Amino acid sequence: MRVLLFTGKGGVGKTTTAAATAVRAARSGVKTLVMSTDAAHSLGDTLGVELGDGEGPREVEPGLAALQVSAQHLVGGSWRVVQDYLLSVLSTLGVDAVVAEELTRLPGAEEVAALLELRAQVESGPWDLVVVDCAPTAETLRLLALPEALAWHLERLLPAQRGLIRTLRPAAAAAAGVPLPEPEVLEAVTGWHRQMRHVQRILTDPQTSVRLVLTPERVVIAESRRTWTSLSLYGFGVDAVVVNRLFPDAAADAGRPTPDAWRTAWNAAQREGLLEVHDSFAGLPVVRTPYLPAEPIGPDALAALAEAQERDGVDDLLAPVAHRGMTVERNGAEFELVLPLPLAHARDLSLQRRDDELLVAVGEHRRVLTLPSALQRCVVQGASVRSGLLRVRFVPDEEVWPRG
Repeated sequence: MRVLLFTGKGGVGKTTTAAATAVRAARSGVKTLVMSTDAAHSLGDTLGVELGDGEGPREVEPGLAALQVSAQHLVGGSWRVVQDYLLSVLSTLGVDAVVAEELTRLPGAEEVAALLELRAQVESGPWDLVVVDCAPTAETLRLLALPEALAWHLERLLPAQRGLIRTLRPAAAAAAGVPLPEPEVLEAVTGWHRQMRHVQRILTDPQTSVRLVLTPERVVIAESRRTWTSLSLYGFGVDAVVVNRLFPDAAADAGRPTPDAWRTAWNAAQREGLLEVHDSFAGLPVVRTPYLPAEPIGPDALAALAEAQERDGVDDLLAPVAHRGMTVERNGAEFELVLPLPLAHARDLSLQRRDDELLVAVGEHRRVLTLPSALQRCVVQGASVRSGLLRVRFVPDEEVWPRG
């Protein structure tokens, strides 16, 4: 099953673009679901249908269904088990009940609900294509980074000796001064950990990719460049850039004695913006979408918008994505960890080795990479960023891996 995620700076038209893509796919015979992870819930407005919370996918037209995710519906029950345990701990510590209730609310509930629903639809839905209308870029980056980060934390939250804790529960609770988790709490956490790992595999699969939606303006392009780098840091593939709201050429208007000065200025600015887009995202196809004379609401208008697009080699919506995440290459006795980081500069990058993990940070975004077993017995020799690739050199640690 193919999964397409659309994101971009707020207000650039990502919901409209996602919906238009879904309508085009469905009308070409691809069984399609379009779902939104954006708390604004504007997908239903764009499609011209009512989408209720927790009601499941609703058919918009033959071959096309739409879904609005409900955080309460999806995560309320399973989280309540964990929340009750946390409330008991905070009560033992003397924390006010109202404050404790707020402190134990599930952080990122909307994001978690969206991820769980995406997994459910991919694994059991009857779709050929799932189109995801994501929130603006900052929220999307948090959403896509969540499965790996949450799984990492859950691995450390799960007690290594569950059986021992159950056996020694009274004595251990007395020693700790707080109640220890019951088996159902551990089961809930274990289940969440398993689900997050499944979601991570879906998001990094070659059948899944992200499309960046932008307008040809300097501020928007700059944010989209940073987003491409950050998505690559987390191992996600970007397969196209969609440039929205391109004004028609003022000089092409017939019947005007002189071109419209206002539109002529915008035409010039957008031409410069398009050049910057092609330069910034070299190697990625660029889809150009004109600014239509009316707001595209409903399937027919969205189909007309998709028809008006100029697409460079991205017509096959079901084609897998040719991208790669982290790889390890061997050169004699040395190893090299390679991670794609397009548009990254060494000045924005920081690396830190911590036991069996490598912490990579680009700007405000950070990823914890668990090193392969071979690299765990090595030390970092150096690192560089060239041609959009981070390369970290490792040499064997002679204390644990003597050279033969």
